[in-house]
Amino acid sequence: MRILGIDPALAITGYGIIESGKNALILQEAGIIKTSVVDSLPVRLEKIFEAVSNLIRETKPEVAVLEKIYSHYGHPTTAYILGHARGAICLACAKQDVKVAEYAATRVKKAIVGKGLASKAQVQRMIQSIFNIKELPRYNDVTDALALAVAHSYIIKARI
Repeated sequence: MRILGIDPALAITGYGIIESGKNALILQEAGIIKTSVVDSLPVRLEKIFEAVSNLIRETKPEVAVLEKIYSHYGHPTTAYILGHARGAICLACAKQDVKVAEYAATRVKKAIVGKGLASKAQVQRMIQSIFNIKELPRYNDVTDALALAVAHSYIIKARI
């Protein structure tokens, strides 16, 4: 199964594509979609939409995995902005008939590390170990996206 993990954000959206086989996970591609703060919101959303659409066309994932929105009471604007980026991504998936799965951050951490309150650094080290990555990516968004894809792979295997 080919899985596209996406860590949505307006400035930097991380993505990772993995192939989940019977006994192995293979990293196919990972990177970021970056937008400029000088561009208007509609232009930034269009860039995210087009980039995700192209990624889907090129890699043909069976599912895209996103983190569920968590809104901290002290920062409600963050959820609002994140919702825009997620909407563009969900639309790109819908237009190409790619299923979307969503997991809470704690569920992803539990699947990857074994505990739902694991630190970001613990998740990064596990992703680095799983894919034998010599140097961590510059952006956490990439390892977060890969963690979403890996967690989905683990979760669906556990259901079978």
